[in-house]
Formats: sequence, structure tokens, C-alpha cells
Amino acid sequence: MPFPGPILLFPAYTDACLHLQLVQSPDMYTINDTIVAPATPPGEGALGIIRLSGTDAVDIVAGIFSGKPLKEQKSHTAHFGKIKDGTRVIDEVVVTLFCAPHSYTGENIVEISCHGSQYVLQQVTSLCLSRGARLAKPGEFTLRAFLKGKMDLAQAEAVADLIASHSGAAHRAAINNLRGGFSARLKAMREELIKFSALIELELDFSEEDVTFADRPQLYSLVADLTDTTTALLQSFKLGNIVKNGVSVAIIGKPNTGKSTLLNTLLDEERAIVSDIAGTTRDTIEETLNIDGILFRLIDTAGIRDHSIDIIENIGMERSKTAMEQADIVVYLFDVMTSDPQQVSQQKATFEANGMQYIMAGNKVDAAGILQAKQKFGDDVVYISAKNKDNIHKLKDLLYQKVIAGGVNPEDTLVTNARHYGALQDVLASLQDVKAGMDNNLPGDLVTLDIRRSLHYLGDITGEVTTEDKLDYIFSKFCIGK
Repeated sequence: MPFPGPILLFPAYTDACLHLQLVQSPDMYTINDTIVAPATPPGEGALGIIRLSGTDAVDIVAGIFSGKPLKEQKSHTAHFGKIKDGTRVIDEVVVTLFCAPHSYTGENIVEISCHGSQYVLQQVTSLCLSRGARLAKPGEFTLRAFLKGKMDLAQAEAVADLIASHSGAAHRAAINNLRGGFSARLKAMREELIKFSALIELELDFSEEDVTFADRPQLYSLVADLTDTTTALLQSFKLGNIVKNGVSVAIIGKPNTGKSTLLNTLLDEERAIVSDIAGTTRDTIEETLNIDGILFRLIDTAGIRDHSIDIIENIGMERSKTAMEQADIVVYLFDVMTSDPQQVSQQKATFEANGMQYIMAGNKVDAAGILQAKQKFGDDVVYISAKNKDNIHKLKDLLYQKVIAGGVNPEDTLVTNARHYGALQDVLASLQDVKAGMDNNLPGDLVTLDIRRSLHYLGDITGEVTTEDKLDYIFSKFCIGK
């Protein structure tokens, strides 16, 4: 495999050169001006925050602020006063100062806390623009934090994940990555590889003396350990993706088995229309449920039966089948009073043949009794009464266990980013090439090329090896003001 590009061997030197390149190159980002943007979302609220970052941030706000002289105040202090356009008072505000380098971006930051009127926020932002600030691009504050070395690229992406987190598990994963948990593991991997690469290259300088500096058995052991670590991180992506985006759960079954009642019971609210008339649900209904910090997207579907002359019902059944095929987990709900055990068994076999994650749920045990239902359908079914809420906790436990199956703990470091997953796949392939090279007694310079490829892809995750286009793409997904 060809080497994807140049890489420097020493991390500190790599960081310094990258920083200089990003700051000095005229084709890269300009971070010498001052930017401004609202940091709170549109809409009315008690408060709204406007954030400025850059060398002139304090001077710009001082020119429109009536209160203590801001340029004489210490960092990390808050000051009450008025924002004025000439003699006209725009609002009474609290201004907070964060002086470089002790700020989020590493630059001077000023945050203006106004009342939450959109008119007020627009007026204050316009005043800042009129005094030389520039409207920030999406994610530009975090981009500057990255360019100033306040965080690496993986941590910067974790900021966006933290803002977008809608569950406890997603929050924990984002916080762990933001605090450098993921980056620390990658840094340790890079340092070990850098050390061995340097030793092998040193051998090449003394090739005529036939001197060995790199311990080959130790390198074998290192490559094996790094391969295991990379594999574990790759395996965590399945859970990480679920934690980040939620788990889609399709509730499937024949008409009138209690699917809508189950949805309402799980949500503890009357979300779906419930009726004794078969075929009441004509379209899919989707709602979210949080179980132990993991978000489940529950999809109530139209009942599936063999034949129907109702055109609308047929469309609903087709959508049910699509939802079943696309779901992460299928809950197959059947009526223990009327269902045929052989048909239930056949449905289970179909799920297994298609490699689908599923839960067989026997409903209406309040009428049939659990013992009788078990004798009829076996023990690998969760028996519930959606109407009376019997054993619903067991169904929730099963859903949660399906997610964390495989021994991956939601509290561990999780890969939640598809870009990181792709880079780790390349790291794994490179490590396998290193081992193959040593197995075949390839010269040290060829083994070093494969080690450098591993270093390149590890650096690609943290931003030690990156491009302007990649940064554009990553930070364009951030909200304005962050």
C-alpha cells in the first residue's frame, strides 16, 4: 500500500509545525481578526449571550459598554452595565471577560449576557460588527481553540457531540472524549510506534556496522497490543453509534396483538390510538424512550397480515416491513391466546436467518397466564401484558441488554464518529502490514513505511495530520457561536 503522505516522527515537533502552517499559510484560516456571534439559539428566552473572540474583543465591547472600564479589569470577571449606541441604551447586560491565553479559544473572549429578545441580540451584534468584528462562521470558535492548541481535533468534534447529546450515555461518551479519554489512548499508541520507528531508522544509519537497536520480539508484542487496542475501539463503534444516534426499535406483529398499547405503556402516555378493531394503525408512529441513559426510537407499525383489500392498509403494511428491515432491534409481539406456536417459531427462524436482532414478546398473559403461555411457546419469550403493564420492566431490560451485548461498556471509551472509525480501520490494516513485513523479514526501511502509515492515520484522527478541506467539513457541522 502506498504511503499516504509525509509525517514527522516527533509529536511536539509535529504539533508545532502544524500550528505554524495553519497560522501562517495565506491559504489556511485567518485567525488574526475578531469574530462575533450569538451563542444561544434563536427564540425568546430570559437571557441571550453574544460571544466575541480575538485580539480586539475587549476593545470592541469597551466602546459600546457603559460601566467599569473593561480594559482595566482582570480576566474571568463579570461586570454589570449598559450597551449603548451613542446615547441610546440598547440593554442592561453583564459582560464577562476571559483574557488570552486562559480562554476557550486561547484568545481574548468577551461574553455579553443580554435579555433574550432577538431584537436586542441583533442590535448588539450589529454594534460589534460596526466596530470591526466579523460574523463568525459555524464552529469557528472551536476551530480557533483547535488551531491555538487548546484541544485536538477529536476533542473538538466531541464538543459538537456534547451539544447534540440527547441521553445520558451520549453525554458521557462526549464528555469522555472532550476530556481527552479517546485522545489519550491514541497518543499512547503513537508514542510507542514513534519510538520503534526512530530505533529502526537509527539502524539504517548504522547499516554497515550491522547494529540492532530495535528489539524485534518487543516490536511484535507492541504490534499485537496495538492491534488488540485498535480492534477493541473498532468494535466499540457499533455501541458508540447507537449511543450517539439512538436505537431504532420496530414493534412488529399481526393486527390487534397490542402493538399500540405496548407503545403507550412503554412511553407511559396515550400516544397511539388503541382499538379492538384490527388494522386501526395505518402508518408508522415513532417516539423516543430513554432506558438507563440510552435513547430508543420506538416505531409502532401497522399490523402485518397475509391479505387485505384495503389499499391504505396495504401501504401501511409495506411501511411496516420496511421499518422492520431497517430497525436495529425488532420486537415481535404476538397474542399468546390466539397465535399459532408453529408460526411464531417460523418467524423467529426468519429473524435468525436474516441476522436480525429481535425479541419475541408474548402479549395478553393476563388472560392466558404465564405458565400456560410458557408451555405453549417456550422459555425464550418475554411474556407481558401491555394493558396491565405486567413484566414491562423485563422487556426494557432485554432491550438494554441487546444494545450492550458483546461486553462493551457504555462507560468505556467509545468510538462515536464515522471519520474516526474509518481512520482506525486504516490503522489496523497498517499494523497488519507491519506484522506481515516482520514475518517476511522485510528490510527495516520498508517496515518503517508501514509504521509511518499507522502514525499518519492515528494523527489524522487527532488533527496532527490534516487538511484545510477536512477542517472545513468538520467545523461546518457546528452551530454558529460555538
